[in-house]
Amino acid sequence: MTLTLNGETRSFTGVDHLAALVTALGLDGRKVAIERNLEIVPRSAYLKTALCDGDRIEIVHFIGGG
Repeated sequence: MTLTLNGETRSFTGVDHLAALVTALGLDGRKVAIERNLEIVPRSAYLKTALCDGDRIEIVHFIGGG
């Protein structure tokens, strides 16, 4: 499957929903916000949000600090 991830075209296999994508990227799902095709996806819906070839995904990482 080909996705546009933060403006970069990337290929993935075995990634059928957002939770699997987060895992494949090695991210902590509690510290990211995800937009799929211009719509923000609630964290509670990552497992239920299917990915399709050509989807545009934007991921923002939260960084703490002082």
